Amino acid sequence: MTYPVKNMRKSSLLLFLIAAVCFLSCDDVINVDTGTADPVLNIDAWVNNKPETQTIYITLSQDYFDNENLPPAATGASVSIQDNRDNTYVFTEDLTANDGAYRWEPAAGEVLGQTGVRYTLTVVYKGETFTSSCTMGRVPAIDSISFSREDDIGFGNNTDRYQGEFWAKDLPGKGDTYWIRTYKNGTLLNKVSELNIAYDAAMSSGNGFDGVTFITPVRTGINADDEDEDGQRLSPLKTGDSIYVEIHSLTEISFNYMNEVITQTDRNGGLSELFTSTPLANVSTNVVNLNGNGSAVVGFFNVAAVSGRGKKFIN
Repeated sequence: MTYPVKNMRKSSLLLFLIAAVCFLSCDDVINVDTGTADPVLNIDAWVNNKPETQTIYITLSQDYFDNENLPPAATGASVSIQDNRDNTYVFTEDLTANDGAYRWEPAAGEVLGQTGVRYTLTVVYKGETFTSSCTMGRVPAIDSISFSREDDIGFGNNTDRYQGEFWAKDLPGKGDTYWIRTYKNGTLLNKVSELNIAYDAAMSSGNGFDGVTFITPVRTGINADDEDEDGQRLSPLKTGDSIYVEIHSLTEISFNYMNEVITQTDRNGGLSELFTSTPLANVSTNVVNLNGNGSAVVGFFNVAAVSGRGKKFIN
């Protein structure tokens, strides 16, 4: 998973940052000692039923303003997933990666995950056991991908904007949740502003769009959000670009987690939001320590079914 709130330190540093803003002037530089906090175990377990290597990342949190180093790997853990049909998938630590990666390699024709089956993640680290469970949801097939042009709509003078759009219908029956992921020229679009999730065929629960074609903001949410050096938005596509769109199933709690990530990280109001918005805090987790008095843990576990389709843009 590519969207954890970095190091889960924002709420503990908020008061320090507010104080710095209040006393900052054009003539004075104030150095704020934000202190440190004990590392917290972070389990990033987003796996799916694609016939490829599945990876779970297990790391330790670090201080919020430490932007020079990657989160330290949590080494020596025992990691496995078991389904309710007595199948066990053992994840082995990748000692060469040094990034907390634990991997499961499928045999020929093997996949991890089947719609409707329940899965339980177990991580044993330094004598403590952390666990989480979820049931794999279902996904619709993607019927097609289309391209369209909109002329001179604020994306630079005399510039045409080309965008992609996928076409699919939500499966009948309320409560399906999805994560739509897009690869442009083989690279995953992973900005928070490019995070595209859906509840049934729309963007939130209670929408009344069940079993119909996904609404326009979801369909066009597959496009890159890029700007040039002058801050002008670029056309998402140019001739020769290719896009590959996937629909991943989410549990409803995973969908809610994604919404929290968007709220916590995609803030456009600058420093003023410190005074006008809900204080930043750790996003939720569905991972628990079996010892209620044991170490804290953050992160998330989801097993997804996946459908996909790609197309190349030729103008």
